[in-house]
Amino acid sequence: MRRLSTFVVGLLVLASVAATPAAASATQAGQRCAFPVTMTDATGTEVTIEDRPDRVVTTNPSAAQTMWEIGGRDQVVGLTQYAAYLDGADSRTNVSASFGVSRETVVGTNPDLVIAPNASAGEVQGLRDAGLTVYHLREAKTIEDIAEKTTTIGRLTGNCQGAADTNTWMNANVDTVRRLTADVEDDPRVLYSLGGGYYAGGDTFIDALFEVVGADNVAARDHAGYPQLSDEVVLQLNPEVLVVTDRTTGIASAEPFASTQAGRTNSTVRVNVRDLNQPAPRSVVYVVRNMTRQLYFGPDAAAGATGAATPTATGADGPGFTPVGAVLAALVATALVARRRR
Repeated sequence: MRRLSTFVVGLLVLASVAATPAAASATQAGQRCAFPVTMTDATGTEVTIEDRPDRVVTTNPSAAQTMWEIGGRDQVVGLTQYAAYLDGADSRTNVSASFGVSRETVVGTNPDLVIAPNASAGEVQGLRDAGLTVYHLREAKTIEDIAEKTTTIGRLTGNCQGAADTNTWMNANVDTVRRLTADVEDDPRVLYSLGGGYYAGGDTFIDALFEVVGADNVAARDHAGYPQLSDEVVLQLNPEVLVVTDRTTGIASAEPFASTQAGRTNSTVRVNVRDLNQPAPRSVVYVVRNMTRQLYFGPDAAAGATGAATPTATGADGPGFTPVGAVLAALVATALVARRRR
């Protein structure tokens, strides 16, 4: 367990870097944001945008979340149902269909640009055939990928300064959490079930978040992507902490989880499912904040949660819990969301 003094130093760093983006880099970013702009997307297509787009449709919630964070929310005219949590989303057109998005609805919004993240790959050509300008983003598997995606969205929409500020905020929080957890002995063994026997393995955005908080993702040891694992394999992995969401709250008492160390000690950390499923800056900060608070500061840490993500923690025998956890957790929560509450 890390010494208390190291945590305090880290918290002071958090309070300063989270609230103050790098003004110089932001100015430089603004100077590079002229139009027209041509960028090559994940399909290898050169996409040219003549003028700053006034009407943008996002076909995946991570892109919508990013537009909100970088200051481009007023440009968004269409988004999917999974971005409905964003402030003001109800005044935008819902472009979702029973599966994927509705091409006709997207066309009806008369967009200047459609931003289609990796999960929308199958819809890109159809939207282009309808005469729309579509940029297909690459899949984000690391924090660096998310920063690059944020920069790209900022450049495409004329929000370069906002993208630079957002990346500064995200990276500062990520770097500080990494420092806070770097010396933790015996990394907590965690497992995240998506349901239906599927788990988050290695080479994924989710695994990258677990790495930041110093957690050992047991499913990543021999599996990449989102494998389906048998109950026997789960018992062999024997996690000591289960990562749960609003969709999987009670799994610690169900088999095979109940027979793992996490189930026997009722040790879980809870984060919002949308944060774990949406590779975007706000999700990164909320997940690493909430997991750090719960893994290392104990179950009482959840009571002081601030921001959109509201975690709960159970089990007092998890790794690294300390008596001073509640006080420090409140400081962490305040520092990590400082810039977003301005």
